[in-house]
Amino acid sequence: MGRTAVLVGGFNLYHGMKKQRGRRYLWLDHVALAGKLRPRDEIVDVRYFTAAVLDDAAAAQRQQTYPDALTAQNPAVLTVVHGRYQRKRMQCRGCGASWTSYEEKETDVNIAVALTEIAASSGIDTVLVVSADSDLCPAVRAARRVNPGMTVVPAFPPHRRSGELAALLPSAFTIGETKLRQSQLPPVVVSPVTGTKYIRPAYWQ
Repeated sequence: MGRTAVLVGGFNLYHGMKKQRGRRYLWLDHVALAGKLRPRDEIVDVRYFTAAVLDDAAAAQRQQTYPDALTAQNPAVLTVVHGRYQRKRMQCRGCGASWTSYEEKETDVNIAVALTEIAASSGIDTVLVVSADSDLCPAVRAARRVNPGMTVVPAFPPHRRSGELAALLPSAFTIGETKLRQSQLPPVVVSPVTGTKYIRPAYWQ
């Protein structure tokens, strides 16, 4: 049995799950999923990388409830790592119309830094990277140089794939729907510390 760390690219996974089954699986327990993907390993460190949405109060509230529920369900194992969203003004070259777009920032860098830090530390045999972002390839190469004995395994979200990551790490695989369905948080998560209840958003049914 090995010791495994898990790095979850939240929005990469979110969009893959949403494309597959709408919002059905968004109330996902990443620690439970990791246990199903690596059943023979000890899951010792799960990091969920996300960023707060802008200009959408309802979405922001759902997004805040979810990581709080994750942390309450898995207080000893899971950490939420926040990046940020940035507004970007766009303009059509043809008609001149303009609009505001939003770009997620820092998540890729945060995952890359975490992967390198884990490689430089001792005690982790495998890192499961839940993402299909090819921008992580340089970090994977660096981690393997730092710690040749550590295994890095990309777990691609549904409808997401990186040919570059798959070529670099042939152990890459796609997360199946069954594992997502079996790894949902309880409808109501209760914090063991404060007693606060976190309820799955009705919008995610």
